[in-house]
Amino acid sequence: MEDKMTVKEILSLKGKRKMTMLTAYDYPLAYLVDKAGIDMILVGDSLANVVLGLDSTTKVGMAEMIHHAKAVTRAVKHALVVGDMPYESYQVNPAESVNNARRFIEEAKCEAVKLEWFDRCLEVTAEIIKAGIPVIGHIGLTPQTADKIGGFKVQGKDAEQARRLIEQAVALEKLGCFALLLECVPDKIAEMITKKIKIPTIGIGAGPYCDAQVLVIHDLLGLYERFTPKFVKKYINLSALILAALEEYKKEVTEEKFPSKEHCFSIKEEELKKLG
Repeated sequence: MEDKMTVKEILSLKGKRKMTMLTAYDYPLAYLVDKAGIDMILVGDSLANVVLGLDSTTKVGMAEMIHHAKAVTRAVKHALVVGDMPYESYQVNPAESVNNARRFIEEAKCEAVKLEWFDRCLEVTAEIIKAGIPVIGHIGLTPQTADKIGGFKVQGKDAEQARRLIEQAVALEKLGCFALLLECVPDKIAEMITKKIKIPTIGIGAGPYCDAQVLVIHDLLGLYERFTPKFVKKYINLSALILAALEEYKKEVTEEKFPSKEHCFSIKEEELKKLG
């Protein structure tokens, strides 16, 4: 496997080959994602939904994000690890955004942070970059502020919206973002943005023309059954496999087939005799 991925390497790969990103929230899955050679790992605020069972990404905070980011970085040797800044860390309190971003780098050992577009996005992004912290921008569907953009739906479907997305992309590139995530954007608009800016685009529900693709790992593995977005491809249905294993375990225990002798530790007979 190649050496550790860096921001410089990610930038250099635009136009050379497609890149990959997946989410991870714990050591075992981060280890496997890294072993597979995935370029970037996002410790996503989707943690709220797929791991913690919350109904909104706005309900997860810095404490949870840092906790899980630490677990991920302990496992990773190759991928560039990106901390997803939660809602409370830069939108509710922009003045604390730099300190919170720094925590991802210094405490959790991430190499970059990602933040979603919002009203003061350019101001906050500029401050974080000025502090020397690499940033991935995020435009299109922004789940943390979905209520302000008409809900969880595709963004940029009319010319006015699409033009606004292109302007946001150009502005974030100009500020110094090293990559841009496009979520739920028409494929042709994503293609236009990818061609217009010199930094890599990362698509999720944004078609095949982006420089990289990202998915939530629980969706890819079939581990999250509450909701499956249109843009998700399930590469395996682990939920069914895991459930079958759990049911088999229950059956064997109740039928006294597990544990069997091969799963037990022994003691010599003479030692047993000493106990009377």
